[in-house]
Order: sequence, then structure tokens, then C-alpha cells
Amino acid sequence: MLNDIYNKRIIELAGNIPRLGRLPDPHASATAHSKLCGSTVKVDLKMEGPVVTDFAHDVKACALGQASSSIMASHVVGSTAGELRELRETVRKMLKENGGPPQGKWADIALLEPVRDYKARHASTMLTFDAVVDAIGQIEARAKQPAQA
Repeated sequence: MLNDIYNKRIIELAGNIPRLGRLPDPHASATAHSKLCGSTVKVDLKMEGPVVTDFAHDVKACALGQASSSIMASHVVGSTAGELRELRETVRKMLKENGGPPQGKWADIALLEPVRDYKARHASTMLTFDAVVDAIGQIEARAKQPAQA
């Protein structure tokens, strides 16, 4: 039943999203959109080497998209590109392949585990993870380009 996924803790996370807004000079910005529900998450990212040093986001999403964005914003700064790619894959597997939720600082994502039974809600739950990995890819691609004269 949908009440399983819209529990008190999900609603609390959705109502208290940290780091809302946009960064004035991000190293990259990325947008993820769910055609199914219309939810959109825009992220701004700054990195030093492989480590996220600043983050902001504009979240126009359902409670699940808001909750996952809230968890992301709480822990993304200080995380590495590799950790965040692995996180996205872990969440994808949790939703689509019955995988276990992440551990450690990302353990709150286990609250989203019941979403696996509602395929129509997967895209909105994944938005923040997809946008962050997209922004990381942009930053890494720019770093590999030869310096402009």
C-alpha cells in the first residue's frame, strides 16, 4: 500500500531539505526529470579533485524525490565521485533488483526501500542520484580537456 512508502520519516525528510537553492558559481549543474510524474531536480556541484566541496539543489518533486534529495544534501559534501557513483548503483539495485540499501552515512536511504514495490515511483526517487552523477561526469570531462590558450 502507498502508505508504506509515505511514512512519517519520509514526510519529515521531504519537509526539511537542506542546501536548497543554487550555487553562484558551480563547477557543474545537472537536471534530472521524471516524465512519468513531472518531478525535476537541478543540482549545482563544486569539487576539488574527486571530492565534493559544495552542493545546492532546486527540488520540484514529489515527497519521494524530496526525501531522496534531502538525504543526498545531508551527506554529499565530503563524498567522492566514486562513492557517489557506487551509491547511485546501490540505490538502483535496491529498487530494481531487490538489492540491499547502502550502509554507513547513507543508511537513511533504507527508508526508501519500500518504493521497490511501486515501479512508477522509481524515477522520482532516483532523480537526485542521477543528477549528481551527471554533474560529476561534466566536471571530470572538463578536467580531461587540454587547457585553452
